[in-house]
Amino acid sequence: MAPRPEDASSAVTADIPADGKVSGTTRRTPEERISTLTEGLHRILEKAVESPSHWQVLLDASSTLWRYSGGNVALLMMQMAQRGTEEPTLVAGYKEWARHGRTVTKGEHALWVIAPRTARVQQVTFPDGSRRRVPVGDQLPHGAFDDGKKTVITGWRGQAVFDVSQTQGTPLLVPRGLGSGVDAAELWGSLEAVARSHGFKVDVTDAQYGLTSGFTDFAEHRVQVGAWLSSEERTAVLAHELGHVLLHGPDDRLGRLYGSSADHRGLAEVEAESVAYTVLKAHGIDRGPQSATYLAGWADAVLDAEKDAISQEAGSKLPESRVDIAKSVLGRVTAASKGILEITHPPGFGGKITAVEADPRLDPIPTYVGIGRPPSTDGPVMAGP
Repeated sequence: MAPRPEDASSAVTADIPADGKVSGTTRRTPEERISTLTEGLHRILEKAVESPSHWQVLLDASSTLWRYSGGNVALLMMQMAQRGTEEPTLVAGYKEWARHGRTVTKGEHALWVIAPRTARVQQVTFPDGSRRRVPVGDQLPHGAFDDGKKTVITGWRGQAVFDVSQTQGTPLLVPRGLGSGVDAAELWGSLEAVARSHGFKVDVTDAQYGLTSGFTDFAEHRVQVGAWLSSEERTAVLAHELGHVLLHGPDDRLGRLYGSSADHRGLAEVEAESVAYTVLKAHGIDRGPQSATYLAGWADAVLDAEKDAISQEAGSKLPESRVDIAKSVLGRVTAASKGILEITHPPGFGGKITAVEADPRLDPIPTYVGIGRPPSTDGPVMAGP
């Protein structure tokens, strides 16, 4: 019998060292911490390949922490599970919590995520026509000219953060979006806006390609959805097809490895349904039973993609091992989901408190997000213990 998602939540995070120490009171160096976090992530992904329920647990966490990368969602879930506490819901650094009037509770240990190290560089064209990046401020040779400055990733580091359950202080008002009593028609309109932003038109038609519930036509930049479906099913199918729009275009090399929307096969379908599952879950719609057929094929699809990747020509930069493929898929799914959710605006913070303040389109009416004790019906709505 396959493990239930609630059982998988602890199983997928078991026996992975993620605290801040090597042994005793010896603290890890930055390099050791990154190595340990990476090892932990690989262990999680290995377990996820072994069982669809483990994959679904990662998607559940991603629907709450959708502003974070897939890898960091997995790491946060792992560390909270090791502490025997509730799942992470709202995460920020020590100083960020202080700016919001909250302090980290005494005795709490940091959670760790992987963050990029960045540097400002200038793009320079040299007299021989070559282009290189040089540190900002370097003197340029005669005849060379500056093409502009940009920020580049130079490496990776561990960054300490804390979940809201590890803090105390000023209650937080949580903006309410579509997900509170979500209306399928309203969500449909938001998903149509996502399609338009990518240059696709949405047609609801009985003349459906192959009599499938949904189809994405990249040549015509059109998404078709079956007119015979209920409003709720149309919304779910459109979310699925948007997964194809964002991930499986004709120029996407990984998309060709994983399958395409025209093929309706392999990881392409799992990716698209994983995006739909995450997006709808973030809006308060649990598609677990309806998504089960797609997600049940997750592990086999990864193994098939592994065989396909190994057969590619030598020197290919495509991910080859099943863990690398799982990491790639998780990253692609969470990035696509974020791209959709940034337009559809589900309730809550998406795991990052700073994102809410910067977005004036969010409804200022507060709602409770299930952190700590529920508020009374006649008092202010707050997040935090």
